[in-house]
Amino acid sequence: MKLKKISSLAFVFLLFLAACQQQLKEVQTAPTDPLPSWNDGKTKEAIISFVHTVTDKNSPEFVEPADRIATFDNDGTLWSEKPVYFQFLFAIDRIKVLSPEHPDWKTTQLFKAALENDLKTLMESGVHGLIEIVTLTHAGMSTDDFEEIVSDWITTAKHPDPRFKDRLFTEMVFQPMLELMDYLRANEFKVFIVSGGGIEFMRPWTDRVYGVPAEQVVGSSIKVKYEYVDGKPVLMRLPEINFIDDKEGKPVGINEHIGKKPIFAFGNSDGDRQMLEWAQSNTGKTFQGLVHHTDSIREWAYGADSKIGTFSNSLMQEADTSGWHVVSMKTDWKVIYPSELTK
Repeated sequence: MKLKKISSLAFVFLLFLAACQQQLKEVQTAPTDPLPSWNDGKTKEAIISFVHTVTDKNSPEFVEPADRIATFDNDGTLWSEKPVYFQFLFAIDRIKVLSPEHPDWKTTQLFKAALENDLKTLMESGVHGLIEIVTLTHAGMSTDDFEEIVSDWITTAKHPDPRFKDRLFTEMVFQPMLELMDYLRANEFKVFIVSGGGIEFMRPWTDRVYGVPAEQVVGSSIKVKYEYVDGKPVLMRLPEINFIDDKEGKPVGINEHIGKKPIFAFGNSDGDRQMLEWAQSNTGKTFQGLVHHTDSIREWAYGADSKIGTFSNSLMQEADTSGWHVVSMKTDWKVIYPSELTK
């Protein structure tokens, strides 16, 4: 009788163990969310559907891995861009460092504004003023020296907005976009940055921050000259614009640096319009996305009236008629910055 009772208990235990193993198997095989910081909705569904379609060998719209090219703008798309482009804040810091060698800057309106952190006056100087500041502060040194200066700055410089408690600029990246790039790479996409920012300003840190190596960065550039310094060859940076990777320049930069049209492109402003048009002109299935800054609490809210990251009404119209996906920060993203994940 006792033996029979023990056998019954053993049988019950085996049933319990089998049930546990089955539950564990179900948990292990359950699909994980590739974009956990995105709220469920049309945009998230469209991204996942697109990736599934172009990577499914049985799909008529299958794309070979070699042709799975994805391009992302940087400023306003992968990290914040307010109060001004972060590279511009780097240039202002460089003016302060170099100002003792240029006493005349104190009486020149443009440089005086930079020394006094007068961003309003600087922005009113327009594109020509920005170009003048950038070319003067980014030139007169070798490419190696410039890379070292950028690397030192990006690891210590902090955002000026008190809301973010002196957060590093590299902590102002968008968590949902980091997940998106990882998701694409996991599905054999090659991810490129195509930005109006300086190519040599971005290259020292994009691999560490985004997982995008230097050779997959496309950007604006100034001219360089091959010279010898102390018998060693160097590339000296000159105070002359070489290429502006913005608006119509973006398809040109993509053609020159990548050599293939992207099938996936993401931007956030009028400056990215032509890149998205270029991607959509590719044969087969393509995806175009725009980040719309609509969250004044967690980030900033701006659009058609902003001098930085202008999102015009005509861009919104084109997105609507062309089937582009507009991401609202406020409603589409659960979190914006990686730091929110630890709260």
